[in-house]
Amino acid sequence: MQHLTWHKSTHSPDGSNCLEIATTPATILVRDSKDPNGPRIALRPAAWTRFAAHAASDAHGRSRGSRP
Repeated sequence: MQHLTWHKSTHSPDGSNCLEIATTPATILVRDSKDPNGPRIALRPAAWTRFAAHAASDAHGRSRGSRP
């Protein structure tokens, strides 16, 4: 089994509940920081890119922090 290095956002202080990600050449793995041995979601890089773009935008598709 491949060793995975998990990363948490630098915007999340220690002890915060957040997502952690690990990467392999073919997948981005996502897990809950509160349950590191729990289930994981595996995404292809293109799906991760779409997810991250959606998470960074508001309901109208604008980047967060942009004006209407």
